[in-house]
Amino acid sequence: MSERGARTAGASGRSGDESGEGDSGHRPGSGREGSNGPDDPNGSIGPNRDGEPGREGLPGRVLVLNSGSSSLKYRLLSGAERLASGTVERIGEPGSPVPDHRAALETVAARLAADGLGLDSPELTAIGHRVVHGGTAFTRPTLITDEVVRGIEALVPLAPLHNPANLAGIEVARRLRPDLPQVAVFDTAFHATIPPAASTYAIDREVAARLGVRRYGFHGTSHAYVSREAALLAGGPEANVIVLHLGNGASASAVSAGRCVDTSMGMTPLEGLVMGTRSGDLDPAVVLYLARTGGMSLDEIDALLNRRSGMLGLCGDNDMRTVTERLAGGDPDAELAMSVYCHRLRKYVGAYYAVLGTVDVIAFTGGVGENSALVRERTLAGLGALGITVDPVRNARGDTLISADGGAVRIAVIPTDEEFEIARQTLSVVSRTNRG
Repeated sequence: MSERGARTAGASGRSGDESGEGDSGHRPGSGREGSNGPDDPNGSIGPNRDGEPGREGLPGRVLVLNSGSSSLKYRLLSGAERLASGTVERIGEPGSPVPDHRAALETVAARLAADGLGLDSPELTAIGHRVVHGGTAFTRPTLITDEVVRGIEALVPLAPLHNPANLAGIEVARRLRPDLPQVAVFDTAFHATIPPAASTYAIDREVAARLGVRRYGFHGTSHAYVSREAALLAGGPEANVIVLHLGNGASASAVSAGRCVDTSMGMTPLEGLVMGTRSGDLDPAVVLYLARTGGMSLDEIDALLNRRSGMLGLCGDNDMRTVTERLAGGDPDAELAMSVYCHRLRKYVGAYYAVLGTVDVIAFTGGVGENSALVRERTLAGLGALGITVDPVRNARGDTLISADGGAVRIAVIPTDEEFEIARQTLSVVSRTNRG
């Protein structure tokens, strides 16, 4: 029902949503955003040992809500302590006792009340909501108002499966606690700093402008959190970091001094790395070929590329643990799938090394990134000339630092914590609002 007790900075983080955009369920092996200042789009809260935002800097109790189309995930945080967490599933499904998101949030309230942590508690400082798509309108965490709700509604065409569910959670939470500050934290916001050279697609500019066709990027709260933690390993916020968020959904980012300068996901989460069920990068003409020659409808192609491709399409399994077991048994389909997966990753590491010029840290996170020593090893193999060398013993143990001694680039395994990042950004907005 709920989970109580302290959560330390080193504890494993879950990153997930049913869409796969933040999903770490694509697990191999099973082991385990931001600049400072008033213009920080990701709003730093509370300095730690080096003046960087840290877990001890959360000065209030925050409820984090992640509303999907048929689930509601929640976590109640007080500083670094996780007071409660859980998921309400099968919302609105036939036979479910939870008919809608209002009932789901009431279920959450009942669970919290049973633990003495009720939704009506005067200790509750704010509610933070994950919102998948902020477009170009929302490039930082934002205090929710009626106007903001209308703005999120206007972006539904860019995220038709997810923004409506996010809005449903917002609507119910505002109704139950209209007195409480509520903040929208956008998956896309951390990537708003990407320069035009990286965010612009080379199509007719009028068409692109009219329809909002550009690179937005996703997994922003995870990339924000992990890049900041990784920079601390390199001695401070000016570090250049490559983040590899590898779950069922997977994405890479290049971060320089806390600002994202490139990311692999594009207008949608389909672009980029090979994922659990998504193809990632693909010749656009393949879509035309599938339609014209294969006779497939747009819906069929959509389903193929999003739900029947990636590791699942290559070898029939999207659980990396199973793929790894099959590979160990000499399965040629599993070997090909793993080779394609790691080859794509290595290409992005090389590309982002070129974009950044120098790299201080490469950070693996997400269910696959945190747990699969094999993926980490094969991804970075042969990059010693770039100062990138994995220590096999540290990698096998899953140490925080798995780079070999003397390597110019630190290689790290950093559990992500998107809920903590949402809480941090939520309190940042509340703090700025209270200061006027």
